[in-house]
Amino acid sequence: MIDRRHFSQAVSLWFVALPLTLATLTLSGCGKKDEGRETESGNQPAANQEISLSGAGATFPFPLYSKWMSEYNKLHPNVRINYNSIGSGGGIRQITAGTVDFGASDAPMSDSDGKKASGTLHHLPTTIGAVVVAYNVPGATSKLKLDSQLLAEVFLGKITKWNDPKLVAANPDAKLPALGITVVYRTDGSGTTAVFTDYLGTVSSEWKSSVGVGKAVKWPVGLGAKGNEGVTGQLKTTPGAVGYIELAYATQNKLTTASLKNKAGNYVDASSQAGTAAALGRLMPPSLFVSLADADGADAYPIASYTYLLIYQDAKDRVKGEALASFLWWAVHDGQRYAAGLDYAPLPPTVVLQLEERIKGLTFQGRKLLEIP
Repeated sequence: MIDRRHFSQAVSLWFVALPLTLATLTLSGCGKKDEGRETESGNQPAANQEISLSGAGATFPFPLYSKWMSEYNKLHPNVRINYNSIGSGGGIRQITAGTVDFGASDAPMSDSDGKKASGTLHHLPTTIGAVVVAYNVPGATSKLKLDSQLLAEVFLGKITKWNDPKLVAANPDAKLPALGITVVYRTDGSGTTAVFTDYLGTVSSEWKSSVGVGKAVKWPVGLGAKGNEGVTGQLKTTPGAVGYIELAYATQNKLTTASLKNKAGNYVDASSQAGTAAALGRLMPPSLFVSLADADGADAYPIASYTYLLIYQDAKDRVKGEALASFLWWAVHDGQRYAAGLDYAPLPPTVVLQLEERIKGLTFQGRKLLEIP
């Protein structure tokens, strides 16, 4: 069980570490400096100019991004941010093609993807989420517990019935029915798939060698669906189904999820606290992307992940670049307060500090977009 007293102390330290007020930001296109400071909205770009930003990509963080964009628009009505939740693969394709102002992915870009970009693309972690194993098993009387071996065998198609002796032995009180298992997986290029298969590839050598890891793999068995939304829909309507989705989708749709055995040998439910514990078990390198699969820690959820915005180092348009940088600064500071309420975990303070330096370094034609001390 999570030690709530220790966790509360850790969270308190995190929020003490986050800036209580944002430094005054100077926009190169405004002609004068902002007077005073804004604790809620951060930098305010081109206050009298209508600005529209577009992004596309991961469905994993969509509930949180939607909240951020709505709240930011309340603070800056002239800035509208539109986000198309099409999957990580689509987000990478669109940002490298230059058809959106920012992309989003739960998995780092490959070297080949990076070579397609017109300039240097940064991965900026924005929050931490959990991929849960959700299921629809009529008649099951208690929450299922799954270890890594059982999970791999289910998704490999080796366990095909819910009353399989291995599942019954692990869940003696669940009264599992003699019902076929229908695996539901993502058909689109998916960061959620990359996170889930990264975990399976970490804990199962058979999975790694026979199926592999990535945004799209050849599934041994099952029924495909598009997006976290599509998998959620199939799970709700298919008795016997099991699939992987981001925690927020399971919570919002009241789906039952399994407790998973972590590296420390403890069964853990997905939560913002368990995502935090996973992040604390892995240091963030200068590249600003890292896997949290099967992380260390007694309370760590084993299938947690950072999710990333993909941002060009040098903006093509000064006004849009300033607006985007200002939104990013707000998101990694004030925006983090919305994470836990939507089943995500706020960024560790050390990662926020790394992000501050990266955002302050964003440019237009070599000149910094934001002047922050």
